[in-house]
Amino acid sequence: MIDYDGRRFRAPDGDTATEAVYHQQDDFVWGEVAGGAVRRGWTAGTRDADGTLSMGYTIVFASGEVVCGRTVNTPELTEDGRVRLHEAWERYGPHAATGVSYIEEVA
Repeated sequence: MIDYDGRRFRAPDGDTATEAVYHQQDDFVWGEVAGGAVRRGWTAGTRDADGTLSMGYTIVFASGEVVCGRTVNTPELTEDGRVRLHEAWERYGPHAATGVSYIEEVA
């Protein structure tokens, strides 16, 4: 079972200055993200037995734009044993959108 506490993640094809740090207590998982184009962001949700995360998020960008949404993150392992999260996300509000992205654990 994956324990997310203390793990750091970045988008492999994104801004390397943006990093998320996750925390966990039992099945409750939360995280903070900052750096690069992200002024500050937060996520919170629950972890299923298989490690899948169901979370809500709020991000404040350096531009001042605020986005909120939800995401279901399915874990995979990279060849070198790091956690990669497949994120199926939905953004709400005036810039509503859906999509898929990945973040990988920082070695």
